[in-house]
Amino acid sequence: MDRRQMRAARRADRDGSGPTLEEREAARYPGATGAFALFGEVLLTGLLVTIASLPVITLPAALAAGIRHIRRYLNAEQSHARQFWTDYRHALPGGLAVGAVTTLIAGILIADILLANTGALPGGAAIGIIGWAGLTLAGTALLAAAGAWTPGTGWMPAVRGIPAALAGDPVGTLYLAATVVFTGVVTWMLVPLVIAALGCAATAVVAIPARRGR
Repeated sequence: MDRRQMRAARRADRDGSGPTLEEREAARYPGATGAFALFGEVLLTGLLVTIASLPVITLPAALAAGIRHIRRYLNAEQSHARQFWTDYRHALPGGLAVGAVTTLIAGILIADILLANTGALPGGAAIGIIGWAGLTLAGTALLAAAGAWTPGTGWMPAVRGIPAALAGDPVGTLYLAATVVFTGVVTWMLVPLVIAALGCAATAVVAIPARRGR
């Protein structure tokens, strides 16, 4: 939906001459029929992703399964927890390699940030900024790859498609980066909130690309 169509939809929503915006959203996401039900499903998805990613290197597989779970829910398809674990098992083989590389990169960047904060390195402030930017970029790439993973194609196409996916939608990339920052900040503020943050992250991966069709 372009801007002109969106303005027309808003006028129809206000004067009652056409379907409301909520009805339009319900037609696109038939599973999201209630705010509280959606919120509960987001929390459930976050809980499942959190449990599945406790070993850390399993985070990519957990995210991929969580994204597919919330996508099924929004599309009013069967979204039982057992389907999440089925996707998780399918995502684990390649996901462990992706998780190991991601964990290594994140560990190096975090070490650089901590070292820069000690003041022992010249230009420590710049190194710290680069480190935080690197972490954000790594998290953004991870969300993009997890969102592209399917049991049929596996991880290789999902990882190879990261540059094209991010470059093809710069605004969406910024939204994904903001999601990564949000997840990190919320978790830093209160660790148990990571459950809600991961659920929101999985939902964002589904919703961000869909905005282009509005």
